[in-house]
Amino acid sequence: MTTVNEAIKKFLDGGYDKDLATLYGSAEVANQRKRWAAALESFERLYGGDNPVRLFSVPGRSEISGNHTDHNRGCVLAAAVNLDIIAIVAPRSDGMIRLKSEGFDEDVVDTSNIAPGVYPKLSSSALIAGICAAFVERGYKIGGFSAYTTSNVIKGSGLSSSAAFEVMVGHILNSLYNDGKISAPELAVIGQYSENEFFGKPCGLMDQTACAVGGFVAIDFEVPGHAKIEKLDFSPEDAGYALFIVNTGGSHADLNEDYASIPREMKSVAARFGRDAMRGITADELIPRIPELRGELGDRSILRALHFITENERVKTQADALRSGDMGAFLDGVDASGRSSFQYLQNVFTTHSPAEQGLSLALMLTDLYFASRGVKRGAGGYACRVHGGGFAGTIQAFVPSEQSEGYKAYMDSVFGDGACIPLRIRSYGATELLGGI
Repeated sequence: MTTVNEAIKKFLDGGYDKDLATLYGSAEVANQRKRWAAALESFERLYGGDNPVRLFSVPGRSEISGNHTDHNRGCVLAAAVNLDIIAIVAPRSDGMIRLKSEGFDEDVVDTSNIAPGVYPKLSSSALIAGICAAFVERGYKIGGFSAYTTSNVIKGSGLSSSAAFEVMVGHILNSLYNDGKISAPELAVIGQYSENEFFGKPCGLMDQTACAVGGFVAIDFEVPGHAKIEKLDFSPEDAGYALFIVNTGGSHADLNEDYASIPREMKSVAARFGRDAMRGITADELIPRIPELRGELGDRSILRALHFITENERVKTQADALRSGDMGAFLDGVDASGRSSFQYLQNVFTTHSPAEQGLSLALMLTDLYFASRGVKRGAGGYACRVHGGGFAGTIQAFVPSEQSEGYKAYMDSVFGDGACIPLRIRSYGATELLGGI
C-alpha cells in the first residue's frame, strides 16, 4: 500500500498507466490519471492522508440479451464496460465503515450492528450492511474502512450502478480482510442477497455477476447460487460495429413496483406448474393452459412468461452465433429481443406515466435514422433494444462503424450532448490497481 500523496504522484508520473490503459483504453489514460488523482485528493480532505490507501475499480455492465430472464433462472449475455466506480480505501480499526460517494451524503455503518432493518430500505447503508451480514453468515471476516468513491456509471442508465456499488463493497471487504479468497461469482451472489433482503429490490443475479467477473459473458442461472459462466471472445469493434447506449433522461426513481411486477408475474405462472421459476417450462406446455390462466392471472402475466421462454432460447442461439462468428444471426437476436421486450414483456414505458416514453422515442428515432440511409434492421445492418430493466433510462444500439459518428450526433441532437454513449468491453471485473495489472 501507499500513502495518498505517493499515489497521486505515481498517477501523475505515469506509474499506473498500464493499469489505466488496460481498463479504459490508451486514449483515456490522461483523463483517468486526473480522475484518480482528484479522487485521492477528495479522500485526503475527508479522511486524511497519513494512512496507506488501496485503489479499487468495478465496472458497470451492459445487458446484451436476456431481458428479465435471470430472476427466473434463465440465460443471459452481458458485458462489463469501460465505465466504472472507483474507490480510494483505507482500513479502520474501530469497526466502522465510512463511505462517501461523490455527490451523496456519507454512509456510516457499524459492522457490529448489521441486522436487517437497522438501516432504511432503499439506502446505500442498507446495501453495505447486507453485504457485511452475508460475509458473516458465510464465515468470512469483516471490518471497518474509510472510502471515497466516484462513478461514471450513470444512475438510471441500465449500466447497473447499484450492482457495481455492491460488488465494490464486497471486493473491498474481500481484499482487506479475507486475502482475496472469495471468488467473483460468490461476491455477485452476496451483492444480490444484500439488494434482495436488505435494500428491498427483487433483482436477479446478472448485474452483479457481469460487474464482478468482467469481459463478455454467457451466464446460465439454472442452478441458484451456482451460475455457469463462459467468457466469449467477442468485440463489437472487431466485428465492424460500435456499441452505444442512449440515455433518454428518464428517471428510475418510482419504478420499483414496475420492476418487481415482472418476476412476480412470471413466477405466478410458474407456480401453476408447481415450480418456483419459469425455467424448464415450454411453450407447448403453457399454451394449452392459457384459457384457464387468463382468468386467474391476466393476459400480461402470460405474455411475460412466453417472453421468458422465447428470450431464453434466443440467448442460447445468439451465444452459438458468436462462437461461430455469425454476426448476422447475433444481430437478428438483438432485434428480436428488442421487439419481444416492447410487445410482450412490456418494459419500454410505465403504465403509471404513459406520457413519458423516452425509450419508445429513442427506438423509433433509431429506426428512422437508419431507414433514411437505407440501412436495414438485423443481419447486415443495425439492431436496437431496450437496455437493462427498462421502463425508463436507456436503449442499446449496435451500429455499423461507418455510421457511428452520424448516429451519435443525431441522437445527441434530441436527447442532449453526451446522451449517446459509446461503450467498450472491459476484460476485467472487480480489480485493484497495483501499478501493472
